[in-house]
Amino acid sequence: MFDFLKKGLEKTISSITSNKPKDKKITKDILEELLLEADVPFEIVEEIVYYLPPRDLVDRADLARVMETYFLYDNPNDLETKPFVQMIIGVNGAGKTTTIAKLANLYKNSGRSVILGASDTFRAGAIEQLRQWATRLNVPIIATAQGHDPAAVAFDTISSAVAKDYDNVIIDTAGRLQNQKNLANELEKIVRISSKALASAPHQKIIVLDGTQGNAALSQAKAFNEIINLDGVIITKLDGTSKGGALLGIARELELPILYIGVGEQMDDIIKFDPKDFVKTICDAIYLDNDGKN
Repeated sequence: MFDFLKKGLEKTISSITSNKPKDKKITKDILEELLLEADVPFEIVEEIVYYLPPRDLVDRADLARVMETYFLYDNPNDLETKPFVQMIIGVNGAGKTTTIAKLANLYKNSGRSVILGASDTFRAGAIEQLRQWATRLNVPIIATAQGHDPAAVAFDTISSAVAKDYDNVIIDTAGRLQNQKNLANELEKIVRISSKALASAPHQKIIVLDGTQGNAALSQAKAFNEIINLDGVIITKLDGTSKGGALLGIARELELPILYIGVGEQMDDIIKFDPKDFVKTICDAIYLDNDGKN
């Protein structure tokens, strides 16, 4: 799993190693430059340096310890409640529908039964895309025509899962309506109606963020978090960007667990996020010597 993460963060690693001065120890000034190259937010870079011991040379263990403090939010166990209902949120183009398919595939491969709900009824294309994924993965889906009440779709999906004893429910939602108020009303209604089908549902409200946007994705997440209290984050497309350091800013600003990261285009290219593995990957790149050794 660690090698899988390392491969997914290859461009971030490259941005660090290619900018590292040869034959030099890691000083605080050099560390600042390398972290900024990886799109770690400036204020967090300043904080990291501040909390390091008061000497110019930076010890790897000290750096790892400080960086890990930005990920104090546990990645919760999502297998305890049955059916476990996840409501997936995010703007169009962030990889939301593909992420839903990857999650469904992940759960199915672990022996769990999955049903999808196409509650993004604002776009006909979104319904059809999710239908195609359901067919490809051989999982059931509750879907209606464009313009149908999305909360009703969520209710029917959860009700079906309860009746047929499914393990996981994944609900797609609209990423954009005519205005913010409409979107807020729709998401709030889906949450409210979902709880009528199953008390405490949805169990997780997850936002999908495009990793290639780096720190710019934060504003999207904050806007959605104001509409609906989010429970976790999934970062997509990390394999296509050198901005992996932005995960530090996302975790710190949102105070939410990063649940999964997407590291490729294949169905299996999604992994549960492990903060220690992420920090180790960044530190490996920073402390890589000229012979390719740590």
